[in-house]
Amino acid sequence: MIAFDCRLRYAVGQSTLTDLPVSIAYKISAYNRDRKWRHFLKEFTFTPEMTVLDLGFSEIEYSDTDNYLEKHYPHQSKITALGIDQPKEFLQRYPKVKCVSYDGTTFPFTDKQFDICWSNAVMEHVGDRQQQLRFLSEIRRVAKHGFLTTPNKHFPIEVHTRVPLLHLLPKPWFDAILRKLGKNWATGDYMHLFSEKDLRRTLAEAGYKKYRIIKNRILFWPVDFVVVF
Repeated sequence: MIAFDCRLRYAVGQSTLTDLPVSIAYKISAYNRDRKWRHFLKEFTFTPEMTVLDLGFSEIEYSDTDNYLEKHYPHQSKITALGIDQPKEFLQRYPKVKCVSYDGTTFPFTDKQFDICWSNAVMEHVGDRQQQLRFLSEIRRVAKHGFLTTPNKHFPIEVHTRVPLLHLLPKPWFDAILRKLGKNWATGDYMHLFSEKDLRRTLAEAGYKKYRIIKNRILFWPVDFVVVF
C-alpha cells in the first residue's frame, strides 16, 4: 500500500547539535521551493483551462512554503489535490480547490485525466521500491505531463532531519541513530531517498521513456532532482 503523509515532511523535531539552525534551514527551503516554482513556470505553457493534479497536499501547514501550488497557481479551481488525509483545514484555506482522499493505492482518476501533475518531494515518502514504482506508474497513467521533485540522497545534509552524512549509512544504522537523536518520526518507511542512478532506474522500470532531470544545486552540489515529462 502506498502511504505518504505530508504532515511530517517538514516537522522540526527536537534540536540537536547536528541540526542546522532552523531559521537557516527554512530560508534555504523557501529559496529552493521558489526556484522549483520558477522551473515549473518555464517548463509549461499554461492556460486557464488546464487541469492540474497536486499529488501530496498538506492538511496542516508548518510553514509558508507548504501547499506551494495552491498559494501561487492563478487558477485554483483547476487544481485537484490528492492525498491520504481527510481535508478540513486545507479546504478552509483553499475552497476553490477540489480535494480527493484515497487509500494510498490506485489513483481514483481515469487515464490522462489531468494535463499536468505537480508532486513536490513526495515520491521518497510513499514506501519501498515496489510502492514507489506503483506511485510513479500511476502518475504516468493519469497525467499527460508531470513535474516531480525529490531530494538527492547524496547531498551531504539530509534535508528532512538536517543531519549531515547519516543518511549514507545502511538503513538499520540510520534508523537506530535517528532514534538516539530523538527523531523517531524519520525512521522506518518515512523516507526512501533516491540517488540520480536510483531515480533513473526506477523511472525506467515505471515505464518512463521521455523525460528530463533538472538538478537544483547548492554550492555546486545537487540538493534535489526535478523530473519533467
